[in-house]
Amino acid sequence: MTDSLTTDRLLLRRWRESDRLPFQKMNADPRVMEFMPGLLSPEASDALIFRIHEHFERYGFGPFAAELRANGAFLGYVSLWVPTFEAHFMPAVEVGWRLNADYWGRGLATEGARAAVRHAFAELGLNSLVSFTVPKNLRSRRVMEKLGMVHDVPGDFDHPQLPEGHPQRRHVLYRLNREQ
Repeated sequence: MTDSLTTDRLLLRRWRESDRLPFQKMNADPRVMEFMPGLLSPEASDALIFRIHEHFERYGFGPFAAELRANGAFLGYVSLWVPTFEAHFMPAVEVGWRLNADYWGRGLATEGARAAVRHAFAELGLNSLVSFTVPKNLRSRRVMEKLGMVHDVPGDFDHPQLPEGHPQRRHVLYRLNREQ
């Protein structure tokens, strides 16, 4: 199990107790959660950290807490995650990210996700990754494209954990294979 990855500007590491409050604040920010089903309460945010710890224990990887190396600021997370819902592309490992809005527009999500992709292919031996979001989330889609991911148009899907009629139910699917 790898406990951390580093890039020029980021430390991607296991979670600490000191991450709890900034993570709660980030998950309550409407800008950060714009394309998620809703804001997270402090309790729901804490429960997500618990699930992250469980994911690391089960798979040996998971969402790394992202920290700015220059000053130790908590930025959010960069993730390798095994989704638990049923979909035509499952089983799969998803590469994802959620960063504090104050750090958007600096290429940090792309930098962290590139490190996660390298780790997935070189050290974990995975052959492919997926990523998905709602069609309107152009910022995340741009990161996916910068990673070399390809939009699998016929693979777009309705997220099964969101009810019929939910405005964010439709998702676009991106894929990346080791050879790419």
